[in-house]
Amino acid sequence: MNNKIKYFLYARKSSESEDRQVASIESQKDVLIKLAAKEDLEIIDILTEAQSAKAPGRPIFNQMIERVSKGEAQGIICWKLDRLARNPIDGAIISWMLQQGQIQHIQTYEKNYYPNDNVLMMTLEFGMANQYIRDLSSNVKRGLLKKAQEGCYPRSAPIGYLNNPITKADQRIIKDPQRFDLVKKMFELMLTNKYSPPKILAIATKEWGLRNRNNKPMSRSNIYRLFTDPFYYGEFEFPKGSGNWYQGRYEPMISKNEYNQIQLLLKNKGRPKPKSHNFAYTGLIRCGECGAMITAEEKTKIQKNGNVHHYIYYHCTKRKGPCSQKGIEEKDLEKQILNILGQITIPSQFKDWLITELKKANEQEIQNRNRILENQKKAYETCIKKLDNLLDMRTNNEITEEEYATKKSALLTEKRRLQELLNDNDKRINVWLENIENLFNLATNAQKKFTIGTLEEKKQILMALGSNLLLKDRKLSIIKPKPLILVEKAAPEVNKLTQQVRTSKNSILERNLDTLYAQSPLVQGRQGLNLRPAVLETAALPTELRP
Repeated sequence: MNNKIKYFLYARKSSESEDRQVASIESQKDVLIKLAAKEDLEIIDILTEAQSAKAPGRPIFNQMIERVSKGEAQGIICWKLDRLARNPIDGAIISWMLQQGQIQHIQTYEKNYYPNDNVLMMTLEFGMANQYIRDLSSNVKRGLLKKAQEGCYPRSAPIGYLNNPITKADQRIIKDPQRFDLVKKMFELMLTNKYSPPKILAIATKEWGLRNRNNKPMSRSNIYRLFTDPFYYGEFEFPKGSGNWYQGRYEPMISKNEYNQIQLLLKNKGRPKPKSHNFAYTGLIRCGECGAMITAEEKTKIQKNGNVHHYIYYHCTKRKGPCSQKGIEEKDLEKQILNILGQITIPSQFKDWLITELKKANEQEIQNRNRILENQKKAYETCIKKLDNLLDMRTNNEITEEEYATKKSALLTEKRRLQELLNDNDKRINVWLENIENLFNLATNAQKKFTIGTLEEKKQILMALGSNLLLKDRKLSIIKPKPLILVEKAAPEVNKLTQQVRTSKNSILERNLDTLYAQSPLVQGRQGLNLRPAVLETAALPTELRP
């Protein structure tokens, strides 16, 4: 053994369930220090970390790897390999550095690892550690979902309730004898509509002495979280944001009707409210009857059973005078937009072929640009020479001051015009290349991107569909730019062709799909999709739609 090797001692333990059976960090250190002394290994630093290794990003581990890379140490002492890594990325780093000799020796409590060893065994051990984490995560999620389906709240109980501390296997939520009645009184005060949430918080904290389980007062944000938590009327969502709701097996603190009443009260008082709503399609559409802009508003409807429904309606502002147009609900408007997007949707295979064809056409565009650029440069250089000659003529008194000024003004105007042409022509190729991607990525992905997109992304897609967006008789009409009209014209043919090839399960046809596109009369014929002019007109498409 090479006693000149210097070692880092690395001890790690996660606070998560993955490491319940692993010795503590102090225990690992004690045993490993004794092992190093026994094996005569020189430890230059002891590094400890209380963090899970199931994902990359441990700061102490990363620092150790960096220091090894710099040559500060050539060996690592650890309890087991899974202390170093439980994810494939960190495991691969360790394996690679060992194979390259940057790490010359890894000493665990049970085993040694050297650069000349069979790397398959180390890879297998790292893989087993990673799979253990994957299985554990899957089992935990499955267990929590089963709890939720049985009505058992799979998280820490909110204030006013406790996770059953007596029978752990029961896992039911029980009332907190110290806080349940106090929290219920807070809901009762809110329902009187005489107190704001901050006032109720002050009363509960200062007059009733309410504290959370950490014996600290509730924060202002927590009081709003409490009043908006469906848990208190007996339902909960799991996982959060999934849309999966379950009926809890615990005693509700309030009824669902009372909860809905509180939500309406919160909209009117107490909680800070934005001054204006952010609606996706305002500012883009005009009324097809009077020409005024289309605006939006949110409406709330409470049913007799206490259920609350929120709706967004778009309607004419009627700022240009009387108008008979009625509003349309946002979901109906979006259905129409999706239908329009569906009309221009093309298969990704066709998009790839089309971009290839356009780039071939682009080679001709480059040649045209270079010829134009050469002529423009010659004209610009001639103009500069004329200006120089004009100055010489004036210096030699060959022309008068008035003649000089007149001719100079004309030449400077011509110089500016030629300069603008040169700049514009220089940008021409960039517009061409950018808008190839803009147009056909829109036609391929817009429907999906619109469905899952943010408000701003939806607005950008609607803007890209065209100008002069009109809403009349609850129908949206759009004047599409010529490129999209041509894409819409070709879409049924290429979609049909692509689908036929897919369903045929003919590998030869799939490989020759590009040839089939090229031979399609609609795509290449005189009545078909005229590619080059179409793309040249896409300069108006918003660059935000680039992938």
